[in-house]
Amino acid sequence: MSRHPSFGKSNKGTQKRNVVKRFERIDILKKLGRWEEGKNKRVTGLPKTPVA
Repeated sequence: MSRHPSFGKSNKGTQKRNVVKRFERIDILKKLGRWEEGKNKRVTGLPKTPVA
């Protein structure tokens, strides 16, 4: 049985993702100085951040 071409090659490397997970976004906000530990505890409504 053959594999679908969308799987690609395993040694191709990783592609750049255009989305970040919540913990990655919080890390970015901390680096930018826009995150306050006691204040920002909501799950939704995080500000947008640049994908680096």
